[in-house]
Amino acid sequence: MIQNNPINERAQQLLKVLVNRYIREGQPIGSRTLSRDAELKFSPATIRNVMADLEEMGLLCSPHTSAGRIPTVRGYRLFLDTLLQVKPVNRIQEQHLRRQFTQKKCKSLWEQTSNLLSEITHLVGVVMLPKRDSKALRHVEFISQSKKQVLVILVFNDQEVENRIINTSRRYSPAELQSAANYLNDAFGGKNIKTVRENLLRELKETRENVDKLMKVVIEMAEKAFNSSDFNERDFVMTGQTNLMEIAELSNIEKLRDLFIAFNQKRDILHLLDQAIKAQGMQIFVGEESGYEVLCDCSIVTSPYTVKGTVIGVLGVIGPTRMPYERVIPIVDLTAKLLGSALNHH
Repeated sequence: MIQNNPINERAQQLLKVLVNRYIREGQPIGSRTLSRDAELKFSPATIRNVMADLEEMGLLCSPHTSAGRIPTVRGYRLFLDTLLQVKPVNRIQEQHLRRQFTQKKCKSLWEQTSNLLSEITHLVGVVMLPKRDSKALRHVEFISQSKKQVLVILVFNDQEVENRIINTSRRYSPAELQSAANYLNDAFGGKNIKTVRENLLRELKETRENVDKLMKVVIEMAEKAFNSSDFNERDFVMTGQTNLMEIAELSNIEKLRDLFIAFNQKRDILHLLDQAIKAQGMQIFVGEESGYEVLCDCSIVTSPYTVKGTVIGVLGVIGPTRMPYERVIPIVDLTAKLLGSALNHH
C-alpha cells in the first residue's frame, strides 16, 4: 500500500502538479512539460528522476510507448487522500442549486437532483432512492378487481403514488375493503411502512386468540400490500449518461456499450451505492477500487443524504478517473445537504 512507500515533499509536489495537469489536459505529461510549469522549481534532470521514482512506486505509469506519464489508481488515491485542495462551489452554481431546491417541480426530488448533478458537472448524476419501507404512508385505498384480486393504491408523503395488484385468500366486499383502508389510514397515516408492518404483526400476535372480522381483513390486506421483500428493494435515478461520449478515454464504442449495459442492469451500481451508504460520509471509488472491471476507467464520488438525522440514501457523480475532483466533491456534498434539507421540509 501507499503508506509503506512514503514520498518526500518534492515528489508530492511533482505528483500534485502532474495529476492536476493530466486532469485538465487529458494527455500524458512529460518531464519537459513539467519543467516549464511555474509551480515546479526543479531542474529537468530532477524531474526525470522523481518521475522515475513515482513510476517505480506504482503511482505513475507510461501508457503505450508515450514519453509522458499518467496517474495510476494508486497515484489518484494518494492525490485524493493527501494532496487535493478542494475548491468551494462557486457562488453562481451554489445559488442555482439552492434555488432549484426551493422551487416546486413536477419531477420528483430524486429525478430533479440527478438532473442537477449531471447539468452542473457535465458527468453522470446518480441518486439512490430510499428503501421504500422508510417512506411515510399518507393514504391507502383498496379496490376490488376480480374474485380474489385487489388493487392497492399507496400514497406517500413525498407525493409519490404506487399501485399494485395483490391476490387475496377470498373475495372481499367493497365495504370490507373500505373499512380496512379506513383503519390503516387512521392508525398509521404518517408512519413509515416498516412501522406499519411491525405494529400489525405485534397486534396480530397479541390478539391472535380473539381477532375480530375487521382485523382479519386488515391484516391480510396489509401483509400483502406492504410485503417486506418488495419494500426492501432499492433503485436509483441516473441522468447524463451521454456526457460520457464526449470524454476521450471513455468514447471507445465497446467501453461505452459495456458501461451502458451496466447502467441498465443496475446491479453493479446498486452494490457500489450500498457500499457507500454503509461506509457513511463521502466516498470516492477510483477505477478498479469499485471492484468492477466495467468501471475501471471511471470514478464515482458519493455523499449520503439524511432525513431526521438518519441516512436514507446516497447520491453522486460518475465520470472518468480524470475528473475535476476539486470541483465535483463540493458540488456532490452540497447537493446531498440540499436534498436532505428538502426532504426534511416535506
